[in-house]
Amino acid sequence: MAKTVLGIAQGAKSAQRLLAKSSGAVRTQALNAIAAALREKAEYILAANISDIEAAKLNGMSESMVDRLKLSAERIEGMAAGVEAVAAMPDPLGAVLSGTTRPNGMKIQKVSVPLGVVAIIYEARPNVTSDAAALCLKSGNAVILRGGKEAINSNKAIAEIMRGAVESAGLPADCINLIEDTSRDSANELMRLNGYVDVLIPRGGAGLIRSVVENSTVPVIETGSGNCHVYIDKYADVDMAAEIVFNAKTSRPSVCNACESLIVHKDIAEKALVAVAGKLSEKNVEIIGDEITCAVLDFATPATDDDWGCEYLDYKISVKVVSDIDEAIDHISKYSTGHSECIVTEDYACAQKFLNEVDSAAVYVNASTRFTDGGEFGFGAEIGISTQKLHARGPLGLKNLTSEKYIIYGSGQIR
Repeated sequence: MAKTVLGIAQGAKSAQRLLAKSSGAVRTQALNAIAAALREKAEYILAANISDIEAAKLNGMSESMVDRLKLSAERIEGMAAGVEAVAAMPDPLGAVLSGTTRPNGMKIQKVSVPLGVVAIIYEARPNVTSDAAALCLKSGNAVILRGGKEAINSNKAIAEIMRGAVESAGLPADCINLIEDTSRDSANELMRLNGYVDVLIPRGGAGLIRSVVENSTVPVIETGSGNCHVYIDKYADVDMAAEIVFNAKTSRPSVCNACESLIVHKDIAEKALVAVAGKLSEKNVEIIGDEITCAVLDFATPATDDDWGCEYLDYKISVKVVSDIDEAIDHISKYSTGHSECIVTEDYACAQKFLNEVDSAAVYVNASTRFTDGGEFGFGAEIGISTQKLHARGPLGLKNLTSEKYIIYGSGQIR
C-alpha cells in the first residue's frame, strides 16, 4: 500500500536528521552509487518511459511536450553524468561564511547548513527526478518529489533505483521520496505540510507555478516560466543573429530557456527577418508578428497582445519590430517573465545598456538563451531557474539549497 503524503513527509523529516549528520564523503558515495545504478538499470527505466510516451500520445500530447517527456539511452547517460557532476562538487555544508570577534570576546561564525526537507512539484520531465534528488542529497536535504501524471511510470522507476542506491551507501532510503498519487489533492496537501516541509519548489508551466505560489502555506522558491527574448540590434551580425535565434527557439522548444519572442531593430528588419525566417523554416517554426513583420514575411500570422507575453513551448515565435533599443527594453520589461534575454550586437555601448537595464535572471550578449542551465553554468545540475529576487535568482544549484546559522563561542559573557 502506498504511503500517504503525510507519512512520506514524516519519513523524510526523520531521514533528513540522519542525512544532515552524514559526512560529505558518505553523501558523495551515495551519489556515485545512484549514477552507477541509473546506468545499470537504463533498460528498466526506458521500458517504464515507453509506457508514459504511449499514454501521452493517446492523450494528444503535442510533439514538443512528448520530447520533454521522452528518455533515451543518451538522456539517461546524461542524467547519470549529471549526478556524478554533483557528486564531484565541493561539499556545500559546514562552510564558514563569515566570522568576527566582538569587543566582549565572543566569537561569532556564520556557517552553511541544509534547508531541511525540500519538496518539488514538477511536470513531465523525468530528468528532474534525478537532478533534484542529487542536488538535495549533496546539500543534506531530504527531498519529496511530486511529478506529473504523464511521467509517473518513469518517475517511479527512477525513484526506486535511487532509493536502493542511497540505502546501499548506508543512508536512509527516505532521503529520497516520490509521491505516487498525482491527483491535485496530493499537491494541495503537500503545499500545507508546515512543520514537515521546509521549502517547496514548483517547476513547470505558468499555471503550476501560479497555483503553488497562491495556495502554499509552506515557503516557496518560485521558479518562473520562460518568455525569453532575443533582440537583434541594428549593429548585429545578421548571420550570427539567425544562428542564435535558431538555436534558442528550436534546439528544444519545450523548455523554459527557449526563445519565445524575437525583437528586431527597424533599420535591420528586412535583412534580419528574412535571414531568421530562413533558418526557422528548417524546423517549420510558425511566426506570429506585428504589422511590419507581416509585411516583410507574407506567411507570418498577425500577432495579438496576448502573443507578446505567451510562453509557447512549441515551434512558434512572436516577432516585434522596434524603432530603437529603448523600445526593445521597454517591450521586454512589459512582457518578460524575468527569465533570460539576449541582445545580438557588435556595439559595446548597446550591449552594456542592455545588460544594465534589462532586469532578468540571466542577460546575454551574443549567446543563446539556452545556456541558462545549472550544468552549463558549472553548477553540476539545477533544481530549477528562479525568477524571483529573494533567496536566490537564476539556476538553483547546491549553494542555493543551503541556509545558514550562527555559531557563537563564549567564555561566560552575560548581557
